[in-house]
Amino acid sequence: MGKSAVKSLFYGILVIMTCLLAVVTILAAFSGRFEPAGHPCMALLGLGLPLLLIACLLASAAWGVARKQWALIPVIAIACSWGYLSATFQIPWFHSEKETRHRLKVATYNVHNFGKEITGYSCKEIARLMREEGMDVLCLQEMGGNRNFPTDSIVRTFRQVWEYAYFPACDTARNLPIAVFSRYPIFGQRFIPHPGSYNSSMVCDLLVGMDTIRLLNNHLQTTSVSQNRNRWQQELSTHDRKREVEAMENAAGTLLGNFDKRTEQTQAIGDIVRQSPHPVILCGDLNSLPSSYTYHVLSRLLKDGFKEGGTGYMYTYRLAKRLLRIDYIFHSPELRCVSYRSPDWDLCSDHNPVLSELVW
Repeated sequence: MGKSAVKSLFYGILVIMTCLLAVVTILAAFSGRFEPAGHPCMALLGLGLPLLLIACLLASAAWGVARKQWALIPVIAIACSWGYLSATFQIPWFHSEKETRHRLKVATYNVHNFGKEITGYSCKEIARLMREEGMDVLCLQEMGGNRNFPTDSIVRTFRQVWEYAYFPACDTARNLPIAVFSRYPIFGQRFIPHPGSYNSSMVCDLLVGMDTIRLLNNHLQTTSVSQNRNRWQQELSTHDRKREVEAMENAAGTLLGNFDKRTEQTQAIGDIVRQSPHPVILCGDLNSLPSSYTYHVLSRLLKDGFKEGGTGYMYTYRLAKRLLRIDYIFHSPELRCVSYRSPDWDLCSDHNPVLSELVW
């Protein structure tokens, strides 16, 4: 085979790989429309969308430098991923200020058990920062204490700033604690354990002036990647083919099992939203990307506050190269988001908080 033939073959392979990359990226972009139980491959593809988009950008740049028309193929795939991109990046817009009756500042934060810090410093620092931000409502996930700084000390710390609180009594060995603290009265509160899971949700109503707002604080099923990453990496680096295959099967099985649990949890909280007689604010650690089935379902019921009031690049998970947005604040169409951000607080958690200002 001559040089010209080899060159043509290599060129053809690159074109095919570029087209395959584009097709896979487009499939991943629409994966959230498919229920994970019936389409497990689509659910796994959705997890990889951030990396696929980066690969498309690099491929387009490479073809562009070579001045080849194939640069358009990855661009088309990126354009088809607009739903995901608009949920992670917003160009700054100037919003005209309209007359409003109420303003409500809402925050959600997975505090990761305050890093199991024993002096209470992390807890007190979070309370101080949230007070300085003027937050009216604070939703927390993984609000567990320890022997040196137990949960009653945590609750007391936040109650010094927020008069009203709902901290569901639950078995912390079976449920990761969640809580709501508020400047406004809380009533009609209900704890929602998720069967077969350490995760849970809660619903309550807030009395803001003469208006009632229904609040859902959620911590949906984890992916279990953080908990198992080191073990999977060790097994994949053993150079033992059997153990490597078993590790990959175990990882896929764990991810798919958790997809199914999140689907059931999403449907449960979706029913609460549909049945609510009041405007809804839904927030928390959903452990789901904007390409996911969970996001697709909830964004059809409620508005994503970031798309309405956010600017710039949005991520909430501090690990994984800061590529993942998995914490959210959604709201009913009757409300309007005028500010939405996720400050990079290097405190105790692998998450950033999400801060939102809603008006109506």
